[in-house]
Amino acid sequence: MAIPRKGSRLIIVDGTVLRWRVRRKPTYCQGNSWGPMTFAVELADASGRALLVSLPCSRPDAWLGERTIAIRPALVAAAIRMALGQGWDLRQAGNAFELALTDEDLTESMSGQPPAYGVPFTRR
Repeated sequence: MAIPRKGSRLIIVDGTVLRWRVRRKPTYCQGNSWGPMTFAVELADASGRALLVSLPCSRPDAWLGERTIAIRPALVAAAIRMALGQGWDLRQAGNAFELALTDEDLTESMSGQPPAYGVPFTRR
């Protein structure tokens, strides 16, 4: 799996340059809030095993007004470190390594602060 350069962002975690990206359009399941919000991570300039992170919330552009969260670089870096701790070898070839984050994982990764969810259609 290769992440397109267009629309992706670079991040440096522990001296390693990686590229991450949220899918541009939701899948049908994500649009209906049946599937979680996801983002992908891989090495920036080399091939290897990709990381697919699932969050316990919907996308902001879901058709139904479910809870959502903004994906910030701090969250991406925390997910990368968590995946590395769980055995993700980013230089090894193979299928994507899947990491499903829970509310507790998000709270841990954000220094003990619970995530601030929003519902897009209720904002004014």
